[in-house]
Amino acid sequence: MDGTQGAHGADRTHGAQGAPSGQGVSPYGSADTERFDTEEDKRPGRTAFQRDRARVLHSAALRRLAGKTQVVTPGTRSLVWDASPRTRLTHSLECAQVGRELGAVLGCDPDLVETACLAHDLGHPPFGHNGEQALNDFASDCGGFEGNAQSLRLLTRLEPKRFVRDPRTGDLVSVGLNLTRAALDAATKYPWPRGGHPTDPHSAKFGVYADDVPVFAWAREGAPEDRTCFEAQVMDWSDDVAYSVHDFEDGLHAGHIDPNCLYAEPEREEIWAVAIGRYVPAGTDPQELSEALDRLIDQDWWPHGYDGSAVAQARLKDATSQLIGRFCMAAETATRAVYGPGRLGRYGAALVVPRAVRHECAVLKAVADRYVMQRAEQEAIRADQRIVIAELAAALTARAPEGLEPHFRALFDRAPDDHARKRVLVDQIAALTDASARSLHAALTARRG
Repeated sequence: MDGTQGAHGADRTHGAQGAPSGQGVSPYGSADTERFDTEEDKRPGRTAFQRDRARVLHSAALRRLAGKTQVVTPGTRSLVWDASPRTRLTHSLECAQVGRELGAVLGCDPDLVETACLAHDLGHPPFGHNGEQALNDFASDCGGFEGNAQSLRLLTRLEPKRFVRDPRTGDLVSVGLNLTRAALDAATKYPWPRGGHPTDPHSAKFGVYADDVPVFAWAREGAPEDRTCFEAQVMDWSDDVAYSVHDFEDGLHAGHIDPNCLYAEPEREEIWAVAIGRYVPAGTDPQELSEALDRLIDQDWWPHGYDGSAVAQARLKDATSQLIGRFCMAAETATRAVYGPGRLGRYGAALVVPRAVRHECAVLKAVADRYVMQRAEQEAIRADQRIVIAELAAALTARAPEGLEPHFRALFDRAPDDHARKRVLVDQIAALTDASARSLHAALTARRG
């Protein structure tokens, strides 16, 4: 998460840094609850944001996350028994619980924050970030691929819920879930197009493809350029908290992380290298990371070992609860210290997370990365996944519209040029689960296993 140094040694995420809303005064206006296509409420009494939450919760895109990789591919067998492997869906639900509670205590509309959390990973393709990189390579000449930009595309175009008549052609055109302006804005982590990062033009992170700019511009109407709204910042921190803590928990549970290794200096140096390479700004002093890990290890609830017993499972679950509470309380306290007790939302505040707490979160990410994602056997798995995506993309390119689902076949047939047709192929592949990607790959290439 990008940020600048704020008060009390804290980082402030992108957002307006104005005065807080008054006590009890809603930060939301009529523009925030507008929809791209105006529609009547089917059941009076619900708020606009409750409707948004329901639409995402009932979407096929959310259900598909049950079959998409979080850390370990869903459905794979392991020598270590695991009664509850996490997927992108369970991560999204856990993120939503964290975000809803944190947003509520800060005065956000909880349904709005929960909607953003549920939606934040909808665009992720099969095989996690590995699949994202493979699809980005395939789509390099038609605007690239980025999971967050794909999420916006799903919400506003691909997920079938609401259609409108195109006044120019008379065709029915999808407007996706037709969420409110505030919901689309809250689900936007990176409010800029490819290559438009405000401080790093080489960054791979972006939030909108070129042909989705019109609805993106509508959602961002009145928003400060390149800044995320307060609810998006709450969602982003909740995402960081959920996946850092739960990936660490899963690593311990599966036997990949030995807490005793975290005391050894050579192991620590490798963890710092991972953290500085991926999770904290370049130039971060490793001593700060060492102090962050030591603060966590010194807590009474820290899991110093794990043997799989019921008692150990309970202690590990308590540790995850303590970590989540620690990270959320730190953000709440630091934000309230700056903005006071009023209701916070939209562009009236910025989430404040102390630098030391960001380092604690980053260290957990780095530990899981070092001992889970970087296991020797994982590289062979990732290489095979990249082959599956590349060969599947090539097969669909050669044989399209064969192999496309009816929805995507219709879009392919109506696409005006080769780049637009390629984007449809990307949309189809990104919508697949890990298992369905392998099945379609096998069907189109006759390669089994």
